[in-house]
Amino acid sequence: MALNYSSIDDVGAFSFRNLERNAKLEKMGLKMPSFRKTGTTIVGVTARDCVILAADTRATSDTIVMEKNCEKIHYIGKYMHCCGAGTAADTMQVTRMVSANVSLQAFKFPEEMVPVAFAARSLRQYLFKYMGYVSAALILGGIDNSGAHLYSIYPHGSIDKLPYISMGSGSMAAISELESRWNENLTEEEGMKLACDAILGGVFNDLGSGSNVDLCIIKKDGTRMLRNYLTPNKKPATAKYVYPTGLTKVLHKSEIKFEIAEETVMEVDS
Repeated sequence: MALNYSSIDDVGAFSFRNLERNAKLEKMGLKMPSFRKTGTTIVGVTARDCVILAADTRATSDTIVMEKNCEKIHYIGKYMHCCGAGTAADTMQVTRMVSANVSLQAFKFPEEMVPVAFAARSLRQYLFKYMGYVSAALILGGIDNSGAHLYSIYPHGSIDKLPYISMGSGSMAAISELESRWNENLTEEEGMKLACDAILGGVFNDLGSGSNVDLCIIKKDGTRMLRNYLTPNKKPATAKYVYPTGLTKVLHKSEIKFEIAEETVMEVDS
């Protein structure tokens, strides 16, 4: 039975009128747009009196590893940091803009801690304007006067406040570690171990994630940024190979003769 797509009301909330059109365009040789695959594993964990953020350090472009030791944990404020997944340029630009707003807020009220909700709202409002076309999936963690806070912010602007979060292409492997081991009474050391194990789950089970593990521990008395806290993929030392002369076959030889002429340099008064 053929469906009549003359009106959207005829098919309810969903319209599939472009399926046949797209199929005909593909047969005519038009290359249809494809989904862009990005690779990252980022994690956020709340412990007793701190927030712990963790991320891998592999940057990819399609199937190519472009950078093995990039930074995915971005500075937002004195007591706030943000992990970014998606397009690297988008995550850096968005976090820099919001970091500037947080700095201005800190100058305006120097005796108060900037609320983490202020940064979360700034991020979600900016992303919502572009409806997902700014590819930045973020985990915002921080501490203010009301305690520790952890937010997940998606590219289209939706937001969740959760005790533990994982995002990125390796998030399925990471969330399995978090859901099975997280509890409200985690110490700082236990939270660091859990965050690292969650990232390692993504590193070893997702081709888009890899290399090292970065950690950021946010507490009221300060923030610690631990670059390359774990390096599970160290490259083994390679042996020194010595190749004897004559292994490469010489196909052609050409000889160019030069005549050396003597030159005399004389000093001339100015």
